[in-house]
Amino acid sequence: MSDSGVERIQVDILGLHTSPSSGGAYALILKEMHGPRRLPIIIGAFEAQSIALEMEGIRPPRPLTHDLMKTIIDTLGGSLNDVTINELREGTFFARLTVDTKEIDSRPSDAIALAVRYGVPIFVADRVMDEASFVPDNEDADAEPQGDQATEPTKSSPAIPPTPSASRLEQLEKDLAEAVAKEEYEKAVKLRDEIKRLKALNS
Repeated sequence: MSDSGVERIQVDILGLHTSPSSGGAYALILKEMHGPRRLPIIIGAFEAQSIALEMEGIRPPRPLTHDLMKTIIDTLGGSLNDVTINELREGTFFARLTVDTKEIDSRPSDAIALAVRYGVPIFVADRVMDEASFVPDNEDADAEPQGDQATEPTKSSPAIPPTPSASRLEQLEKDLAEAVAKEEYEKAVKLRDEIKRLKALNS
C-alpha cells in the first residue's frame, strides 16, 4: 500500500539514550524540524550502535549489516530517497524506505540506520506524530516513550572525573580506537559519549 498523499513531518535525530529499565535497549528521540514535538522510539542495542557509529564517523574494520545493505542497494543501481515512520500499531512503529520509485517495508531502526548513511530526510506520518509525540516542558528537556516501544529514556553515561585532564582524554581516545578495532561497538559508543562530555567540560 502506497503512502502517497499521507501528510508527513520531517524530523531530525535529537539523541540516543540508554534506559536501565528497558533491558539494554535504547531510546531514539526524534524532533520535528519546524516544531517542538519529540517522538521517542525504543530500539535494540545493535541498531542504536549502528546509528551512533555512523553519526560519529567511526569506521569499523568490517562493514556492519547496515553498511552491507547500503552496498547492496548501491551495487544494484538503487538510491535511497527518504524514509518514513508511517504507522503505529499496538505500540509498535513501522517504517518504509523509498528506494527510487519503490517503497519497502522496514523497522524504523533499520530505516534510520540507512538514512544516516545516505544523508537522506527522515519523515514521520502526521497521524503517527499526533498519536505518539510529546512536547517537553522546556526546549532542553528530553522525555521518554510510553508503552513497549516507548519507555522513557533515562540518560546513562560513564562517570566523568570532576577535573578532566588532557591525558585522560588521550587515554579515552586510545581506548575508543582499540574498541573499534576489536569490534566492541557497545563499548565504543560509551567511550565516545564520555569523550564528548570531557571535551565539553574542557571547552
